[in-house]
Amino acid sequence: MATYKKRGYKPKTQKEKVEHIEEESTTAEVFNTLDESASKTEEWVIKNQNYIFGVVGVVALVVLAIMGYNKFIAEPNAQEAMNEMTVAQGYFDEALNATEKDSLFTLSLEGGEGKYGMLDIIKEYGSTPAGNLANYYAGMAYLNMNKYQEAIKHLGDFSSDDLMLSAISQGGIGDAFVQLNQLEDGLSYYEKAIKTNANDFTTPLYLKKAAIVAMNLGNNQKALDYLNRIKTEFPKSDDAKDIDVLIGKASASL
Repeated sequence: MATYKKRGYKPKTQKEKVEHIEEESTTAEVFNTLDESASKTEEWVIKNQNYIFGVVGVVALVVLAIMGYNKFIAEPNAQEAMNEMTVAQGYFDEALNATEKDSLFTLSLEGGEGKYGMLDIIKEYGSTPAGNLANYYAGMAYLNMNKYQEAIKHLGDFSSDDLMLSAISQGGIGDAFVQLNQLEDGLSYYEKAIKTNANDFTTPLYLKKAAIVAMNLGNNQKALDYLNRIKTEFPKSDDAKDIDVLIGKASASL
């Protein structure tokens, strides 16, 4: 039975050490384990040469297994998922520019033309990059359909190395919480979006949203701080157009 181990836990028996290595799910993590072992003293290495050679053999098998899995199972599965996603993504893109959005967002979520929707992609290919990205699309579709709990769930399940996309997903969760009148949660996610990535588009947008929510919560000093950031750091952004009015309102309430 798997048990929780605190960060920094060091396996004691040979069985635990082998299990620890096998639990690492990527090649990079396996090599990180080896790097940590290499940092120990030479004396320890000399005393445990036989054991080291045994563990290296196990590691080699694990690495080969991972490489084989990636080559013959994971990569084809990921490509298949991306192919399946094409039609659903098309519905999503079409919905953004349509007058009647809900029906197209529904097709994006549930599928059409005999193809999977985002929810199917998540269910069938959840461990692939496409499955992860489908959570983003599903979350934003639900947000546009005013289904805020579902939006929070799927955007919360999404993760990305793309900082811009991460900021937008955090901001989307903030929007959903604000619509549910959970202002403190909304403010928290706007602040996460602000910190995730500094750029001329999302940063002033979420600074302004955070400032407005902060004013509604009675925290006018925080609101003023955010508004002044927009004025000084992003004076040419669309969100700076009426910034002096908002600064005056926040200042008057201090």
